Amino acid sequence: MSKLLAVGTVAFDAIETPFGKTDKVLGGAGTYIALAASHFPSVKTAIVSVVGGDFPEKHLQLLRNKKIDTSAIEIIPNGKTFFWSGKYHNDLNTRDTLATELNVLADFQPKVPEDFKDADLVMLGNLHPLVQLSVLDQLEKKPKLVVLDTMNYWMNNAWEDLQKIIRKVDVITINDEEARQLTQEYSLLKAARIIHKMGPKYVVIKKGENGALLFEDDQVFFAPALPLEEVFDPTGAGDTFAGGFVGFLAQTKDISFDNMKKAVIYGSTLASFCVEKFGTERMEILTQKEVERRLNVFKKLTHFDIDLD
Repeated sequence: MSKLLAVGTVAFDAIETPFGKTDKVLGGAGTYIALAASHFPSVKTAIVSVVGGDFPEKHLQLLRNKKIDTSAIEIIPNGKTFFWSGKYHNDLNTRDTLATELNVLADFQPKVPEDFKDADLVMLGNLHPLVQLSVLDQLEKKPKLVVLDTMNYWMNNAWEDLQKIIRKVDVITINDEEARQLTQEYSLLKAARIIHKMGPKYVVIKKGENGALLFEDDQVFFAPALPLEEVFDPTGAGDTFAGGFVGFLAQTKDISFDNMKKAVIYGSTLASFCVEKFGTERMEILTQKEVERRLNVFKKLTHFDIDLD
């Protein structure tokens, strides 16, 4: 059984889209990553995170019911859990952040559990680069693969620290806007080449409803996004993609470029479910049979034969 260490926020979100709004619901990068990875039965996943005393036990139990190790989610009894609130525009590709309350996350010192210090794969969810570096420093052996997710906020506010963590990872997953900001290149092909020189062997550039790109040197793979009749809430879709991507690699124990293509498809498939309801609601009830059916739909969407003779 492979060990996957997922580092990221376990949080509250309040979300408003053209289709409705929620009060505080379960969210956070670590939550979405782990819920996606829980669909791989031969992968043992642990979350490293922190919450306050206001975090309901039922949310922790939900994760445990999915066979996710929550022992490294630190609980600060007198603290408040990280909270984010946002409002999406009509296109669902842009949003306004209404509130960000770091709360217990402000002083978060991650503690990797002893039995995951030899993790096979590490997924560094979107956090301060120094927190991500701290996790790598606690590992007793080099993982087979380290995947990094980051965002433009850290490019603006922690550039030197971000460069340090980028040098230490094998894969980086960012969206197209972030790739362009990171490299100052509009062409994503050129951006990927520059990011390769920064350290990562593999670059995954997420393009939302327009799919995802995977790069290794001069090799490029593109996966479209699955066309959906209804999209209610894109929150967490990128983290769900990352969890599916790294979960597939952990289960198959194959980190070749060809297998990463399949991992991109698996991540995209899981992300297509995430957006169908608010917050983590859809991922909480998602079944393996539903995933398999949608993978078959994805296969038909992308498969074709052509005679080039």
